[in-house]
Amino acid sequence: MLMPMVLSPPELRRYSRHLKLAEIGVAGQETLKAARVLIVGAGGLGSPAALYLAAAGVGKLGLLDCDRVDESNLQRQLLYGPADVGQPKAQVARARVAALNPQINVLAHQTELCAANVREIFGLYDLIVDGSDRISTRYLVNDACVLFGKSLVSAAIHRFEGQAMSYVPGQGPCYRCLFPQMSEGLIPNCAEVGVLGVLPGVLGAIQATEAIKLIVGVGQPLLGRLLTYDALELRFSEFRFARRADCAVCGEQPSIREPADPPGFCTLEELQHVRHITAPQLAQALASSAPSHHLIDVREPAEFVAGHLPGAINIPLAQIEHSGAILPRHERVVFMCRSGARSLKACALARRAGVEEPLQLDGGLLAWKAAIEPSLTL
Repeated sequence: MLMPMVLSPPELRRYSRHLKLAEIGVAGQETLKAARVLIVGAGGLGSPAALYLAAAGVGKLGLLDCDRVDESNLQRQLLYGPADVGQPKAQVARARVAALNPQINVLAHQTELCAANVREIFGLYDLIVDGSDRISTRYLVNDACVLFGKSLVSAAIHRFEGQAMSYVPGQGPCYRCLFPQMSEGLIPNCAEVGVLGVLPGVLGAIQATEAIKLIVGVGQPLLGRLLTYDALELRFSEFRFARRADCAVCGEQPSIREPADPPGFCTLEELQHVRHITAPQLAQALASSAPSHHLIDVREPAEFVAGHLPGAINIPLAQIEHSGAILPRHERVVFMCRSGARSLKACALARRAGVEEPLQLDGGLLAWKAAIEPSLTL
């Protein structure tokens, strides 16, 4: 149980509308001030969740994300603006959230969540808000919350639909009780099928609401209830589910006893040893009579179709991560994506698979467009 912290006079003024609610009051607001919440994923869901939790006075707020801001994020990720493109999300988000409420402590975790760091990071917090966009990360977060006794508010979005649920240790079923096993490629991501820009705002606000309820101890949380939202019909529905006795992590005889890395996870050391090639260097190499380069575009098929370099082949990153796609072992291979984040991981995985000379197009196709081919469609 959180030990309340005394509110200062400025805080009493700032949170006066909360203090008028009998369900929150001074005691509840002091409990919010003592709360420690981690948001996994500072993207579409994490943006509104972070802003509302900061505004609500959560005393310690962590923001975890390893990605950089892309121009396509600006349609729905409200923590960022055009000037932030190319910058680390965790750092930009921390500055934005801290500016919104200077009275709270905001931490940036610019890292990819994995089995090696999840215990240390989760140990700093009492409640986890999962706004990740990868199924494997959702399982990692869920498993860690069950194993380490952390409360969890989880949400996901797809095109025009979203869903949310909560988990509290010993009080209800976990994410694996609802979805025992689901592969990464089962549900296409927003790069492939798109997403309504306002959709994560609705679900992120629901996550913030659930987190506040769990911290203060009011209302009925989404325990054993999957809340679904259909934006086209503007309709909420509810699906009830129970704890599974055979759940792999919270069941009677669990087979998962330690958090496991998501498939295709790369260590920081592996990423740091990736070799790079600039757009001008690649252009010169392709124009010369030197041994040819194999160009592998690791974006999603829809992105590849929109525009790509001549001669490039499309092998999405997920395919390299999960199926060990057949890659040239003894030729010079250049991996590319939009901005460089996905190709960096692909390069590290290729080295692990035995590719002798994998190179990453530094800055991705955005750099190629800026320096070599302004007419390239992305």
